[in-house]
Amino acid sequence: MKQDFRNVTLRQLRVLAAVVRTGSVTAAAQRLNVSPPAITLQMQLLQDQARLPLIVRSAAGTVATDAGAEILRTIDQIETLLEDCNAALASIAGSHRGSVTVGVVSTAKYFAPRVLGDFARIHPGLELRLVIGNRADMINGLQHCEIDIAVMGRPPEELDVNATVIGDHPHVIIAATDHPLATLTAIEPARLKDEVFLVREPGSGTRALMEKFFAEAGIAPRIGMQISSNETIKQAVIAGLGIAFISGHTIDSSLVSQSLSILPVAGLPIIRQWCIVHLRQRRLMPAVQAVRDFFIAESAHYVPDIKI
Repeated sequence: MKQDFRNVTLRQLRVLAAVVRTGSVTAAAQRLNVSPPAITLQMQLLQDQARLPLIVRSAAGTVATDAGAEILRTIDQIETLLEDCNAALASIAGSHRGSVTVGVVSTAKYFAPRVLGDFARIHPGLELRLVIGNRADMINGLQHCEIDIAVMGRPPEELDVNATVIGDHPHVIIAATDHPLATLTAIEPARLKDEVFLVREPGSGTRALMEKFFAEAGIAPRIGMQISSNETIKQAVIAGLGIAFISGHTIDSSLVSQSLSILPVAGLPIIRQWCIVHLRQRRLMPAVQAVRDFFIAESAHYVPDIKI
C-alpha cells in the first residue's frame, strides 16, 4: 500500500518528539502529562501510518531512526509556523503585547541582560524571557525553536541562521597577580605547556576557541579542572589553582588591578565578535524584531571596552 502521511495528528507528532527528546516513553508521558500506555498507542498509530520504524532503543535510550529524524525536522517546522501564526494573530487583533525568548551564552551575561533591561523599560507591554547557557544550549534552543534569538559568538555552522555583529569580544589568559608569569612582559605560547589550565566544559565557545588557539601553537595544555562557571574559574585562578583562557568581558577591572593579571601572551588577545542570531527560516514577529533591532542599534553602549 502506498504511504500517505497526511492524516497524522499534531498530537502524534508531539508524542514522537517527546519520546526522542526525553529518551523514554515514561519520561515523555511525564512531560506531556499523559499515561505511558497513551504514549505507546500514539506511537504505534504514527508508525502504522509511516510504514517505517521511527525509533530504536539503544544503550543511550530511545533514539530516532532516519525516518524518525525526518519527521522530527518536519515537527520543528510545524511548531515554528504555529508560533509565528499565534504571534501574527495577536498582531492582527491589535495587541501590542507579545513574548520574546532571548538566549544568551553565559559569557554574554555580563552585558546582555542590561540591554534587555533597558529595552523592557521602553516597551513595558512585552514579556521577555531570558535563557542563559553555553554555546551548545543556544544551538539546541534555536534548532528546536525554544528561543527566538540568541546572543552568542561565532554563528553555528550547522544551522541556517541570520547573524549580525553587535560588538567585539576579546579573549585572554589570566593568572593570579602573584603567579610567576604575571611579572613577565612577553610570553610565547610554548612557555605555557606545563601550566595547569582551568577550563570551561565541552560545548562552551570559550573552550573551543582555547583548543583552537593551542592546536595552532602546537601545544596540548594541561587540563587541571573543568568548571562550568566563569565566576568560579576566576576565583580558582585567584586561589592559585591554575591559569585560564577566558573572555575579557568576564573580568572586572577591579579584579585585574587587585587579584588577577592578564598575561601578555603572543597572539592574544583573540578578538571575536558578539552576534545576534536567529533561524533564517523563522519569520520574526514584531516583538522579536524590536528586540533584535535594539541589540543591533544599542549594544555598542553596553559591551565592555576592555583595555588589554
